[in-house]
Amino acid sequence: MIDPLTTWQQVCAALASPDHVPPGQAPEDFEAAFSVLEAALQEAQPGARGTLHLYLASLHSLYGDAASADAQEAVTQAAALNPALRESALYLALSAELDARRRGPEAGYPAQQAVHGEPLSRYHTVAALALSERAQEALDLHLPVAELPPHLRWRLRSWQADAEELLGNSEAALNLYAEAAHLARGSYRAGMLQEQAALHLQLGQPAEAQTVLERARSEYPASGAAQDGSGDVLGLASWHYLMSQAQLNQDQVEAALQSIEEADRLEREASDPSYGVALVWGQVLVAQGRQEEALAHFDAALALSQPEDRPYALHELGVALLDLDRPLEARERLETAAAAPDYPFVPEVLADVAEAEYRLGRLPEAQSSAEAALAQGAVVPASLVLGSVAMDYYHLDEALEHYERVVREAAPGTRDWITAQQLSADIMAQQGFPDPAAAYAHAQQALEHTDPSDDWYGTLQDHLSRAEAQMGIGKGRTLN
Repeated sequence: MIDPLTTWQQVCAALASPDHVPPGQAPEDFEAAFSVLEAALQEAQPGARGTLHLYLASLHSLYGDAASADAQEAVTQAAALNPALRESALYLALSAELDARRRGPEAGYPAQQAVHGEPLSRYHTVAALALSERAQEALDLHLPVAELPPHLRWRLRSWQADAEELLGNSEAALNLYAEAAHLARGSYRAGMLQEQAALHLQLGQPAEAQTVLERARSEYPASGAAQDGSGDVLGLASWHYLMSQAQLNQDQVEAALQSIEEADRLEREASDPSYGVALVWGQVLVAQGRQEEALAHFDAALALSQPEDRPYALHELGVALLDLDRPLEARERLETAAAAPDYPFVPEVLADVAEAEYRLGRLPEAQSSAEAALAQGAVVPASLVLGSVAMDYYHLDEALEHYERVVREAAPGTRDWITAQQLSADIMAQQGFPDPAAAYAHAQQALEHTDPSDDWYGTLQDHLSRAEAQMGIGKGRTLN
């Protein structure tokens, strides 16, 4: 006689990873686990087969959205074989998870039997709550990790990390991803480390991301795929994609290019090119000053994008076109990006639209877009455009106010900061050095970051000398 619980324990044993998984070898034996269940289903009585179908649904659910139909079919079969299971905690928990996969935040709240059921039911309830964006409820559900079989322990921590991310608790999410990586093995461990690295990148911590990624690399075969084809090619592609971003954000541009090219090669090997890889490849080329080549990659990203990704690709494309001095084409892409609902960088897009309008000679429109961008928080790019418009109207005091705002707000040494220092010094020179000490400071700061081959270098030296003369430096006067 087949006992469903004993069968489930055999399934869990098949899915328990050894302490060390050779790179390229599957960390969990799903083939053996499915074989155990299929053999039991053939021999079990109808009542027991219903429970076995719920375990089968649990197994399918681990494949995520890709196997939702199989999981739903198993749940339906369970209820047909044993209608009493409709009131069981596991049936209700699995049904809630499948509902959340279909409807997201619109899904119903899991039944109380599921919330208070045995550990397996509570695991699927946590998944349902996380998928329906009930993050705090997912975290509040009591489920000690030791109560779960090993193959679910790291997955539980991953769901909880997702919930912490959704709540904006980045440090807690990083710690949970780290614990998930510790509990997982092989490519799953690499995946959790890569989630941790991705969060470091979102937090502007590329060096930390690179350190975590270096730990993840040893979980993959050196060649990127095992000889038997079991290597996680797309997982390694994702690794190179993340590494490229970490390198790019540390100005390791050549290394970033090599990494993103390898990510693209691996994705194409798997016949699964992605929006993200195309977008980052374009960003790397822009960093190398190869905007013309970058356009093709941004166009590819646009073609591969989902609706929520489109404004990101359009924004990058618009900025690249601006860099190529093609403002009319740039404005079209940028305005489309600015109109996208929920795009988080609308202020920056409006500043870029203002720059396009300015280059088209549409000064009132440029000023209007820049003022909107400034009001929404894009202080540096908006102020640069407003300064340019004021200069064209020869409103020098107003232009100086905008450029000095850039000096205060931009990071020292950046291109925008240097530009603002140069223009501030130049305006003060045109005004006849009403504040020679301030003009001297702007010119001196700009000179420290201006290449001697730059046309600005001689101009700034002249401004510095004239400001010195105004202050009496070198003529015996002592400044307090």
